[in-house]
Amino acid sequence: MPVIGYQQLIKAPIEVCFDLARNVDIHTETTSKTKERAVGGVTEGLLEEGDIVTWEAIHLGIKQRLTAKVTVMEKPNKFVDIMVKGAFHSFVHTHQFVEESGGTLMIDTFQYKSPFGPMGVLADTLFLEKYMRSFIISRAKALKKIAENMT
Repeated sequence: MPVIGYQQLIKAPIEVCFDLARNVDIHTETTSKTKERAVGGVTEGLLEEGDIVTWEAIHLGIKQRLTAKVTVMEKPNKFVDIMVKGAFHSFVHTHQFVEESGGTLMIDTFQYKSPFGPMGVLADTLFLEKYMRSFIISRAKALKKIAENMT
């Protein structure tokens, strides 16, 4: 089961970073390359524990839908979303925020299991893990830019 981790320091208060990361409208803005948008459940504003959102996006040239549920919300330090329905067998995405001098350390941990057994493992090795890492880093950098331009 691949685990993708990414950390970056954002020169902005922890509350700003936390709220931007759970904002559905900002999520859409930071994933514009894949045309991601909320099409079901919570479709705007800030996600809270128990919320469910269905995202539609184009990944790897294919239009896909993925439904995720927020299962943990520890403001302003951590929230976790899990896949309820979608292309993966499963995933858990943990978003952590640590107050540091000069800003906030944002830590993304994305743990997933591909579908299709051994074929999924091969897909991970050949392209999927690299693709997901790039997607997570791109979104994190976009969040950083927004947060730092607000303060």
